[in-house]
Amino acid sequence: MESKEFKNVFEKVAKANNFEKAFGGWFKESTECIVILCLQKSNFGDYYELNIKIFIQGMFGNKYTRSKDLVKKNVGDVFTRQPSDYSNVLDFDISMDDGKRIEKLESLFREFVVPFTDMALSRLGLRELAKEGKIFLLPAVKEGLTILS
Repeated sequence: MESKEFKNVFEKVAKANNFEKAFGGWFKESTECIVILCLQKSNFGDYYELNIKIFIQGMFGNKYTRSKDLVKKNVGDVFTRQPSDYSNVLDFDISMDDGKRIEKLESLFREFVVPFTDMALSRLGLRELAKEGKIFLLPAVKEGLTILS
């Protein structure tokens, strides 16, 4: 499977999991947060990193709307990537049958992306993810979450 073909498969899996494509990223949002998935091509090998950016409405006085800048420039109020257990599905230097790669991508969404982003769509969920050690909140973001609640 080539990189371009993988992006098409990724888009189908993302859409099947209620993400909407815009500006080169995949969005899911609530009244409290916007979560963006974007694939970042490595300069060091034939692999991607899955960037997961979370923008918290009202954080530092910001009101976020879908835009190219959120996908391409900003890192979000919270930033993370896929768990290392799933890195091989995004790594084309690792030989893998196309069907197996698609299966592992669907598993990545089912077992990590969907449950994670569902929690990340609320301020309460973000605090819980931080408490469980699944994300790191910068001190200013942690304080901002307390103020917004």
